[in-house]
Amino acid sequence: MQDYKQEIEKLVADLNKYSYHYHVLDSPLVSDADYDRLYYRLVDLEKKTGYILPDSPTQRVGDDTVDGFVKVHHKVQLFSLDKAQNFNELKHWYDTVEAVFPNSEFTVEYKFDGLRLALTYENGFLVTAATRGNGLIGEDVTAQVRTIRSVPLSIPFKSKIIIEGEGIMLLSELDKYNAQCDGPLKNARNAVAGAIRNLDPKVTASRNLDFFAYGIPYVENKQFKTQVELRDFLSQCRFQVGDFFEVCQSIEQIEKVIDTIGKSRDKIDILIDGAVIKLNDISHRDQLGYTIRFPKWALAYKFPALEVTTVVRDVIWQVGRTGKMTPLAILDPVDIAGATVKRATLNNWDDIQRKSVKINSLVFVRRSNEVIPEILGVAQDYPNSVDIPMPKKCTSCGTELVRNGVHLFCPNRDNCPGQLKERIIHFCSRNAMNIEGIRDKTVDMFYDVLNIHTVDQIYTITEKDLLKLDKFKDKKTNNLLESIESSKNIDFSNFIFALGIANVGIKTAKDLAKNFVDFESLKNATVENLCEIKDIGEIVANSIVEYFNYPKNIKIIENLFLNGVKIRYPSEKGTKILDNKIFVLTGTLPTLTRTQATALIESNGGQVSSSVSKNTDYVLLGEDAGSKLRKAQELGIKCIDEKEFLSMINI
Repeated sequence: MQDYKQEIEKLVADLNKYSYHYHVLDSPLVSDADYDRLYYRLVDLEKKTGYILPDSPTQRVGDDTVDGFVKVHHKVQLFSLDKAQNFNELKHWYDTVEAVFPNSEFTVEYKFDGLRLALTYENGFLVTAATRGNGLIGEDVTAQVRTIRSVPLSIPFKSKIIIEGEGIMLLSELDKYNAQCDGPLKNARNAVAGAIRNLDPKVTASRNLDFFAYGIPYVENKQFKTQVELRDFLSQCRFQVGDFFEVCQSIEQIEKVIDTIGKSRDKIDILIDGAVIKLNDISHRDQLGYTIRFPKWALAYKFPALEVTTVVRDVIWQVGRTGKMTPLAILDPVDIAGATVKRATLNNWDDIQRKSVKINSLVFVRRSNEVIPEILGVAQDYPNSVDIPMPKKCTSCGTELVRNGVHLFCPNRDNCPGQLKERIIHFCSRNAMNIEGIRDKTVDMFYDVLNIHTVDQIYTITEKDLLKLDKFKDKKTNNLLESIESSKNIDFSNFIFALGIANVGIKTAKDLAKNFVDFESLKNATVENLCEIKDIGEIVANSIVEYFNYPKNIKIIENLFLNGVKIRYPSEKGTKILDNKIFVLTGTLPTLTRTQATALIESNGGQVSSSVSKNTDYVLLGEDAGSKLRKAQELGIKCIDEKEFLSMINI
């Protein structure tokens, strides 16, 4: 038995080495026949002994499908990147960084167009792989990612580490797959997303995906000085990092590199949609920090969107939750970057007039950033081209429309089915009340079968009600009822966003939550009060005041509270006791989630940074604090636990 174990260990080490040279280095050490011989010898020995190592290549493809995707709370927030569409926007960002850190170095690499993933390793072994999701919560796709042969199942680094990168499908692999499959895949981006988010890992394996690593959002017992050093470390850990990477000392050099990438874009075997520029010095990154959504030290330069021409066959008008009517063009189906496009936005009536778009006109269409495509203008009119008529009545309720600026509105705010349904959809969305299982078709049934017309009525729905609906059985019904119940305890900013106030997005909702101690103070705010808040102007302020001056809105909100909705305020007193204090969170706190702790800090005037530096005032410690604790101790920074923190803000 001992001899078998030693042979298994040697086979696993050799096969992993051969796989790394083949899939990552593109430099095979053995023939396919020799690899297969060793692989099946390993299979036989594992069956005979039951001794299977965690990083055995036989463990890459599971035998069973998974029941569903489990949500994963990321240990640290995975930020998206701010974008520049041209060199002027790039220069503005560059100048902002240079103003703080003159003569900096920057790195430039491909912006992969695939599926962003976070891989967690502990004791040298891959333990979890997750999608980015919304940056705070993703989906566990470990079984699927284990099938990607350029993802090492074990690495030489033994402390806990999270590797961030992109799951992709090489264009050549896409061509091979489509040549032999019944249903061709549209493009490499959709191919990788569909493969990794497939419940059967064998489907994932069949697409022969790749993984390119580019970041380390969390690591214990190690620090990096530069992106160059970080990238070298990834290579040493046997990750594929790509063969394009440049270090630049000036904006001119950066622009030259981006031009080079753009010119070679159609010649490489990877789908990319731009370049990523990062500040090389990591200590400088820590000092620059983050906005709510983006790191200030990195930028994605997006290549111009792809454009095609097609014919407009019709225009339909859709009403939104605020009554605004949006025109949607129905197109002759056209392929843009591998995706079939059948509809495109025209924004508003003035947009139609400005672009002179007609039914049966040939138009330019642009698809960019996964949003609905946009009509740019007319390429050609034909003898049968006819003007698009301005709608007179709401397509949902038949009410006469009114014009306000460039937009047409349905004024029937209380009885228009389209508006009422859209408000419910918005109210239940992820950044609002986050009620899972309520989508467009469900809302249609709520409205038509259960007479649910306002958002407060959601909390009166019973099991008996749901069982009346099509395709609602016991499990689906119970899941939805549980989701509705759990949504009753809601953060202040999410509640504000859920109300669907015109011109109030998630960022404005967060700003409002920071600046008002409770709901009553927000409800009674004046336009002057609101305009004192940074980034809130008169249009937004008037929208907020108008919303709370409408009696039916107040009645709905009162009913929400009567039906059990409770707002979680960042601080009951809304003090500025932490004014300008910088906190770093590390480890798992006893009762607070990282999101809740961050909200408490920010609502009391503090700031949250992802890394410990000399500018850090406090490190908030939880269980398994790791390297941030050690760095704080080295720098003499005060470390506090959750109890001390809550005491600081009088909770």
